Amino acid sequence: MATTNDLKNGMVLVLEGQLWQVLEFQHVKPGKGPAFVRTKIKNVLSGKIIDKTFNAGTKVETATVDRRDMQYLYNDGTDYVFMDSADYDQVTISPELVGDAANFMLENQDVQIAFHEGTALYIELPASVELVIAHTEPGLQGDRSTGGSKPATLETGYEIQVPLFLEEGTRVKVDTRSGDYLGRVKE
Repeated sequence: MATTNDLKNGMVLVLEGQLWQVLEFQHVKPGKGPAFVRTKIKNVLSGKIIDKTFNAGTKVETATVDRRDMQYLYNDGTDYVFMDSADYDQVTISPELVGDAANFMLENQDVQIAFHEGTALYIELPASVELVIAHTEPGLQGDRSTGGSKPATLETGYEIQVPLFLEEGTRVKVDTRSGDYLGRVKE
């Protein structure tokens, strides 16, 4: 058990029998009335995000979440196989749980997987990853580095928008939360 004063981003709470991850929180002390904590929380299993307000100092139940460093090994056709970096145990995770993370994962890439009582909850990728453009239409003479973008397929098969001057084989940095192009990576 913890109180709402102890909340931190990433903490997992048990509310009404379900697991909720704290995305944002804010302590509010109005001029009149008691202080309260405004939170934005995400249901770990369904992905639904809601806003919830707690009175300051209210007791909340926290879930024990074990975050383990894992390495993505391969996709066996249906599921994704990961290996624990500490004890080399292999874990198979369903595509539903992997979700959009599959768009940014390459074999042998390190990720963090959160477990609760032996059950995998979600995958945490780094904020950005470096991937190579596998296919894009060539830029035309007169294309400017400012303005304009074109679709490019990354080596994972995910499609993003990139500036017109980028070519196939270019290594780019991509934001794993939004899927946005962040820049070229110097070789």
